[in-house]
Amino acid sequence: MGMAAESQFHVLAVDDSLFDRKLIERLLQKSSCQVTTVDSGSKALEFLGLRQSIDSNDPNAFSKAPVNHQVVEVNLIITDYCMPGMTGYDLLKKVKESSAFRDIPVVIMSSENVPARISRCLEEGAEEFFLKPVRLADLNKLKPHMMKTKLKNQKLEEIETTSKVENGVPTAVADPEIKDSTNIEIEILPLQQDLLLVQQEEQTLSINNKRKSVEEGISTDRARPRFDGIATAV
Repeated sequence: MGMAAESQFHVLAVDDSLFDRKLIERLLQKSSCQVTTVDSGSKALEFLGLRQSIDSNDPNAFSKAPVNHQVVEVNLIITDYCMPGMTGYDLLKKVKESSAFRDIPVVIMSSENVPARISRCLEEGAEEFFLKPVRLADLNKLKPHMMKTKLKNQKLEEIETTSKVENGVPTAVADPEIKDSTNIEIEILPLQQDLLLVQQEEQTLSINNKRKSVEEGISTDRARPRFDGIATAV
C-alpha cells in the first residue's frame, strides 16, 4: 500500500485470489483511490479493529483488536463472495452488525451470476454486486457511495467539535500577542496624529517662508534704480 493524500478515498479490498486482488488494486488506483488489500474476511475484520472472539461460542461476538489495526479511515469495502473460512456475505453481515462500521459501504464481487445470492447480499445491505472480472466502469459507480461516508465523517467531526464547545472544552487558545497588538495600535494613533500636526506646521512654515522671500525679492527690485540701456553693477 503506497502513500496517499488525505483527500483520497480509501478502499479495503478483500479477495483470496492474488490475481484478482492485484487487478482490483490497479483499477482502484486508476480511480485515484488509496487501496489496502487483504486475502480473507478475518484479516479484513482485524484491519478494521475487530476480530471474532475465539473464546466465545457466539459467532456474532466481537472483541476489540489493538488500535494499530485501523490506522486510516476506510470509505468502502469491496469483497469477493466465495472465500474459504469467512465468505464475503459473512463479512458483509459482520460489518453491518458493527455500530462503528455499519455505515461503510460494502460491495460484493463474484464470478458466478446467481440471482438468489445477489438478492441476499443486497437485502443484507450491500451497495452493489459486481460480476467478475470487474471493470473500471464498475468502479466509477462507487464514488457516490464513498462520498457519502466522507460527508458523514465530516458531519460527525463537526458535531463532536460543537459538543466540546458547548461543554466548555477549549478548542483554541487565544494568543496573548494579538491582544497586545491591539493595545499597541491604540497607543500609536496619538503619535500618528502628532506627526501629522508637525508635518502640517512644517508645511505652513515652508509656505510662509517662500511667500516672505518672494515679497522681499519684489521689494528689492522695486528699490533699485532702472535706466533704459544701462546695466547697473552692484
